Amino acid sequence: MTGAGSWSSESRHLQSDTTFEVHYSLSDLARQWRLGRETVRLLVKDEPGVVKVRMGMRKALTRYSVPESVARRVHTRLFHPAA
Repeated sequence: MTGAGSWSSESRHLQSDTTFEVHYSLSDLARQWRLGRETVRLLVKDEPGVVKVRMGMRKALTRYSVPESVARRVHTRLFHPAA
């Protein structure tokens, strides 16, 4: 029997696990959405679930990996705003 605390953390982990989703680069999303790469970076940089890999000390060498669920959320918010 598992305690309520472990069930809650397991449930939360399953809801936010994006490990096996398709991940997109900023260039991929910029091409699909017909926006500039820097515009896409600004849209996704603070989104929960985006993986940021820093290559060295400089921020300019940061690679972004955007899970499909995050890309859908940003796209919906951007192109289909609530009326």
